Amino acid sequence: MQSLILGILLAYVLFLIVLGVLDAKKAKDFDDFAVAGKKQKAFPVTLSILATVLGASTTMGIADTSFKLGFPAVWWLWFGAIGLILQAVFISKKVRELNASTLPGAAGILAGKPAEIALAAIIVISWIGVIAGQLVALYGLLNFILGKDSKAVFIVVALVIVIYTCFGGQLSVVRTDMLQFIFIAIGVVATFVSLMFFANGIGASSFDFHLLNEGYPPMNLFNQFFIIGGVYFLGPDIMSRNLISKSAKTAKRSALVSGIVLIGYAVIIVMIGLWVRANVSVDELGEQHALMYLMANVIPKPVMVLLFIGLVSAILSSIDTCIVNASSIFVNNILRKENVNLIRATVIVIGLISLAFTLLNQGDIITMLSSAYSVYTPGVI
Repeated sequence: MQSLILGILLAYVLFLIVLGVLDAKKAKDFDDFAVAGKKQKAFPVTLSILATVLGASTTMGIADTSFKLGFPAVWWLWFGAIGLILQAVFISKKVRELNASTLPGAAGILAGKPAEIALAAIIVISWIGVIAGQLVALYGLLNFILGKDSKAVFIVVALVIVIYTCFGGQLSVVRTDMLQFIFIAIGVVATFVSLMFFANGIGASSFDFHLLNEGYPPMNLFNQFFIIGGVYFLGPDIMSRNLISKSAKTAKRSALVSGIVLIGYAVIIVMIGLWVRANVSVDELGEQHALMYLMANVIPKPVMVLLFIGLVSAILSSIDTCIVNASSIFVNNILRKENVNLIRATVIVIGLISLAFTLLNQGDIITMLSSAYSVYTPGVI
C-alpha cells in the first residue's frame, strides 16, 4: 500500500511540474503571472476560492477541533462562509472595479501609498506563518501515510510546490485549484458516506449538536467572527480570486456561491470529527489527527487513498496560492516592480523560508494559523 501511495504521489507532483512548465509560456507579463490575466470565468474562480480556503486547517484541523469541542467546531467555517457572503454583498464588485492587481494595490488606490506598503508588509510577514502551518500538516500527513519519518519525501514535495508555482504563477494555481478541489470533495464525501452508512456504532443519539458548550463559550463567537470571518471577508488570497475574475459580476457571484458551498462542507467535515468523538476514546486516538486515525483503522483502503489524495490537494492548493500572492505583493507593492522573473525569485525565497521555519518549528495547525490570522486581521480589516 505504501508503494502505491508513493507512486500516486510521484505521478501527482510530476503532473504539477509539467503543468507549471506549460503555463510558464503563457505568463508573459505581470498580470498573467500575478492575476491570471484578469480574465477567469465564474466556474474556475469559484473552485479556486474553495480550493484555497479548504486547506490543512479546514480538513485535519477542523476534524481535530470537532473531536475536542464537539459541534461548535463548525463555527470556524461558518464564520468563513459568512465572511465570503458579506464580501459578495458589500465589496466584491467595488474591489474588482478598482482594477488593482493586488489587495495592497487596491488599498493604495483608496488610501494612499503608506497604507499600501503597510498592508503589503503585514501580508508577507503573516502569510509566511500560514504557509508554514500548511507545510507542518503536509509533513505530518506524509510521515503517517508512509509509516516513517519522511523528511526527504516532504522536502521534495515542498520544493515541487515552489517549482510549479515559480514557473506558471497564478495561471498554474488556478488550473491546479480546479482539479484539487474535485479531489478534496471526493475524498471528504467518500469518507463521510463510509462512516455514516457503512461503519459500525453510528447513531443519531451519539451526536450532540449544541452550537455552544463549555469548551466553546459565547465570547468565542465574537472573537472568531472578526478573526476568521475577517480573513475570509478581506483576505489577500481570497481577494486575489476577486482580482483574477473577468468582471465585477463574476467576482461577486463566485464569492457568494463559495460561501454557500462552504456552509454545507462545514457540516460534513465536522460530522466526520463527531463520528470519531462518538466512537473513539481519547486514549485510543492519542496524539493522532482524527482523519489519520480513520485512515489507519476505520475506512476501507480505497476510501483511504481518496482521502489521502484529497488532503494532499487541500494542503497544496492553499500553499501555492499563499506563495504566489505573497511574492507578487512583495515585488509589486514593496519593491514597486512588475518584473515576472523577480516574482519568481521571490517565490523561491519565501518558499524556502517557510520550509526552513516548518522544519525548525512544528506545532498544532489551528494554533499556527490562528496566530497568523491574529496578526493579519487587526492589522488589515
